[in-house]
Amino acid sequence: MPVKILSVEKDSPAQKVGILPGETVISINGNRIDDVLDYRFYETNKNLTVELTDQLQNPHTVHIRKGEYESIGLEFETYLMDEQRSCRNKCIFCFIDQLPKGMRSTLYFKDDDSRLSFLFGNYITLTNMNEYDIDRIIKMHITPINISVHTTNPELRVKMMNNRFAGESLRFMYKLAAAGIKINAQLVLCKGINDGEELKRTLTDLGNLYPEVQSIAAVPVGLTKFREGLYPLESYDKESAEQTVRILEEFGDRFVKKYGQRICYAADEFYLKAERPIPSAEFYGDFEQLENGVGLIANLKQEFEDALADLSKREIKRHVTLVTGVSIYSFLNTLLDGLRIKCHNLICNVVPIVNEFFGETINVTGLVTGGDILKQLRGKDLGDVLIIPAVMLRREGDLFLDDVSLEDLSKELNVKIAVSPNDGYELLNTIVGCDVVV
Repeated sequence: MPVKILSVEKDSPAQKVGILPGETVISINGNRIDDVLDYRFYETNKNLTVELTDQLQNPHTVHIRKGEYESIGLEFETYLMDEQRSCRNKCIFCFIDQLPKGMRSTLYFKDDDSRLSFLFGNYITLTNMNEYDIDRIIKMHITPINISVHTTNPELRVKMMNNRFAGESLRFMYKLAAAGIKINAQLVLCKGINDGEELKRTLTDLGNLYPEVQSIAAVPVGLTKFREGLYPLESYDKESAEQTVRILEEFGDRFVKKYGQRICYAADEFYLKAERPIPSAEFYGDFEQLENGVGLIANLKQEFEDALADLSKREIKRHVTLVTGVSIYSFLNTLLDGLRIKCHNLICNVVPIVNEFFGETINVTGLVTGGDILKQLRGKDLGDVLIIPAVMLRREGDLFLDDVSLEDLSKELNVKIAVSPNDGYELLNTIVGCDVVV
């Protein structure tokens, strides 16, 4: 689909050859331009022949000489250069279907866009892609691609995703792997559905695609209290979580022996539910699935302890409060003991926030809302600064899921607020130095 130019950067190669806002890009060096992937890929060459049409649809061609990887200098209405692709599935475990009414509209959009996988690491299901899309990824060698696999059983995938094409679309994964495209696979596990023997089948199938399948993350389904009329699902308990972790570790051990790489991992949440110790940082290799909550705790622990070792013993008279989700509270509180000992005048309280908004079965930090923090901390002595983990906030870093802002929270609780990224070094610096943002 040709894309219309919104603006042309001043003194850019595009402006120098007379390209104007309102014109439409048709092709670059004979390659049609449909969206941001085409544009970014083909504009990297030093010598470009750009075919356009003006506002009256008259075609014309310009020739551009520029530095390799230098931008042409065109801006478009959206960063994707066309509409974002939505999900065509109706998954039995979809978290968006479990949101209450009245939240901001962007939270209800279900994206399933291969371009977002490339740009931001989003996971895609392959169900809204065609041969042209797959061939384009292969031609451009866009790698890695993050795929929500869930199961390699075609019939079960159709059932879980409520899409009759869900099983058939698995062939695209195999085609990508055959072409050397690296794949990070995600499995959202539903108790009694795609775990157990079905999980073993999936791990076997994906393991056979190594080294193209370079990592597999298994995460437990998240169930809110807003599931009326939805497919009946059960939360994992200690026993079922333990069984799942055992399967993943057994297969991981096999892959280590066969390939020298573990490949498959259980999300931290499975270990917490199973009440098992979190493995060491070495267990997780290059931490390729951190965004899926795989190895987050181990990575945070290693970074924090390294930062603490570099911190000289000092007098720090400060009182801070750090909020977190219920699941990670015990780990985080214990982690901070070393800092409390080293800086004995430092008071650092960790407060677990019960998720009343989504329901207590949701206990991860990233889904804590501002309203729950406000209700559970109002009237308490929070000290000099309240520390908020960045994962609780939207990408812009200003709003919680329930649209409570940091500014509103600061005013209501009458406390300064600092935001800490999910990084052990930054966490220690925020506690000790407290870079206040509100």
